[in-house]
Amino acid sequence: ELSFRSEVRSVRLRRDRIIVVLEQKIFVYNFVDLKLLHQIETILNPKGLCAVSQGAGSLVLVCPGLQKGQVRVEHYASKRTKFIMAHDSRIACFALSQDGQLLATASTKGTLVRIYNTIDGSLLQEVRRGADRAEIYSLAFSSNAQWLAVSSDKGTVHVFSLKISAGSPGTTQSRSTSEPVVSSHSSLSFIKGVLPKYFSSEWSVAQFRLVEGSQYLVAFGHQKNTVVILGIDGR
Repeated sequence: ELSFRSEVRSVRLRRDRIIVVLEQKIFVYNFVDLKLLHQIETILNPKGLCAVSQGAGSLVLVCPGLQKGQVRVEHYASKRTKFIMAHDSRIACFALSQDGQLLATASTKGTLVRIYNTIDGSLLQEVRRGADRAEIYSLAFSSNAQWLAVSSDKGTVHVFSLKISAGSPGTTQSRSTSEPVVSSHSSLSFIKGVLPKYFSSEWSVAQFRLVEGSQYLVAFGHQKNTVVILGIDGR
């Protein structure tokens, strides 16, 4: 049993680690003997935002940094810490790819989602959920990091096609010519740089409409091209 002086906001589990998230601190424990391995201080984190890689490889942990819009990435195998200024506004949600090499982030504005390389902090891709503000409830990568799903309070789940090659986040890859791809770029992208960035944005390739205002979590199923959507009311 673990006890704390302040309220526990969330808990993350791996086969080898237990991560406990408080409002301004994170504790990393060894799963077997509950030995405290690491403490991290964060900005005010009432949602208990934290993500850990679930792949068989080394542990990667992401949490809010000490500044608004900043995320902190811990690479435990290499003992490296990377800070990424992901957004100008406060961080609302983020997610890691299974191997911990890709990080998707959204701010409290909820219009854009950005995908970063967790190793060097470079911005790899930016996709647009919409033009109006929204509260992002969840983000999820597919197991091969080919797709990213986003749920929000607008009653929609968006699925975006990612250009990043899983396992090589610093590069982009072209899809197989035998695989149909729906262009996610605006038809006005040819005037990029003349009109606002909105007109050259990358948009979702699929949308699912649900009940607006209800909170949904999204994930990818084990079967190929399957999206799982779960409402907090159990539906």
